[in-house]
Amino acid sequence: MRVEQIAVFLENKSGRLAEITRILAENDINIRALSVADTADFGILRLIVDKVDAAKKSLQEGGFTVGKTNVIAVEVPDRTGGLASVLKTANEAGLNVEYMYAFVNKSAEDAVLIFRFDEMDKAIEVLQQGGFVLLSGPQICAL
Repeated sequence: MRVEQIAVFLENKSGRLAEITRILAENDINIRALSVADTADFGILRLIVDKVDAAKKSLQEGGFTVGKTNVIAVEVPDRTGGLASVLKTANEAGLNVEYMYAFVNKSAEDAVLIFRFDEMDKAIEVLQQGGFVLLSGPQICAL
């Protein structure tokens, strides 16, 4: 099960992240999860939002370079070893994690791990066979 994520490329300077969140708020787009990675010159903001196409369009209209990619959302119990169990399964299958980020669903007792693997189809198959719960975009937005 794949989840659509947007990636926004931004200059590493003051106010750019605030501008992105302002645009999303003005367009009634809710951020469900995010990750920021940076270098000296630019950053990549990865977002899971409730309205992917509207977010992409509004940010492009705001002058940002935006891409759309697929990730996998894995729900695990929020306890010691949750992440380790997913990574053990992925490693045993020869999968490489390109990047990941996570958030905790405080209304439940689970954490959600967002992964980009080198082999997405294989990762979905391996994780489902391993008994892991994969979430859809609408399921993440409902948390």
